[in-house]
Amino acid sequence: MSESLFDPIKIGIVSISDRASTGVYEDKGLPALQEWLTKALHNPITFEPRLIPDEKERISATLIELVHVGCSLVLTTGGTGPALRDVTPEATLAVADKEMPGFGEQMRQISLKFVPTAILSRQVAVIRGQSLIINLPGQPKSIAETLEGLKDAEGKAVVHGIFAAVPYCVDLIGGPYMETRDEVCKAFRPKTAIRPAR
Repeated sequence: MSESLFDPIKIGIVSISDRASTGVYEDKGLPALQEWLTKALHNPITFEPRLIPDEKERISATLIELVHVGCSLVLTTGGTGPALRDVTPEATLAVADKEMPGFGEQMRQISLKFVPTAILSRQVAVIRGQSLIINLPGQPKSIAETLEGLKDAEGKAVVHGIFAAVPYCVDLIGGPYMETRDEVCKAFRPKTAIRPAR
């Protein structure tokens, strides 16, 4: 099926790290987000990448900018723990029109399958205008696990990843129709919201 049959989408990806943003070490968040999204979606994607320090006002301003330039989805990585410099959730909530608590709840449920310290993570998701903004964990492995969920040996979902709910949420706020590759992460929509196959 030709890529041109799918709605184009603009996605903001934001890696939040004092040390990576100053070049102390290589940022792994942006490549991990871009790789997973490219693998998961049929849609042609324009990425808007940003690498910024853990500063609340800077994070909020970056999120507002990405919404303003037309990103239907904005994913952040980093800065969601309890450390003093971790302010991503506060910066995200500061720009929210609506909070979407189910995303954070599900991310912690997935991470708890691996580590008891998942209860320390404070990821949030919000809607601003016609954009869905989601805070993801900082590690590439955790990013993939929370987006994709957990599968058994046969590839059947044991715990649904949060991305299964993202396309329908974007539909509901007036964004483009996102189409996932089922082998990576099957989007869930009510039957009435599914477009006929082309």
